[in-house]
Amino acid sequence: MGSVLLDATDRRILRELQADATIPVAELAERVGLSQTPCWKRVKRLTDEGVIDRKVALLNREKLDLGLVVFVSLKTNRHDEEWLAQFAKGASALPEVVEIYRLAGETDYLLKVVVSDIAAYDRFYKRLIAAAPLNDVSSAFAMEQIKFTTALPV
Repeated sequence: MGSVLLDATDRRILRELQADATIPVAELAERVGLSQTPCWKRVKRLTDEGVIDRKVALLNREKLDLGLVVFVSLKTNRHDEEWLAQFAKGASALPEVVEIYRLAGETDYLLKVVVSDIAAYDRFYKRLIAAAPLNDVSSAFAMEQIKFTTALPV
């Protein structure tokens, strides 16, 4: 699972695809200074090597009535594999959870949750605490999104 060697052209390709993965190969090739076939081969290699993990559509939360972002900090007294498997399975199955991190420090796990409003969060919360025994759950409601990107710094 090591890193892949990338040259400057690979990085330009990745930056362009992160901005718009639907760009035709001909236009991508022109933007990065290649002809179509070598450009396509590079994209294929980057995909085959797992650098390009997948191509998805990014949706507008507001237009889908999912305007509330909640960061949920969890603490647990259990750190065994059985508990982790139960928690990971239960939390991952909740569609409102868009990201889960295991952390070092005071908080054991951090979840990013997207819901329509406080009532929807309350319904979500009840399902979350049923997923696995938790010691402490703290919720922080995002007031404003200042930056959002899926683009990695390549």
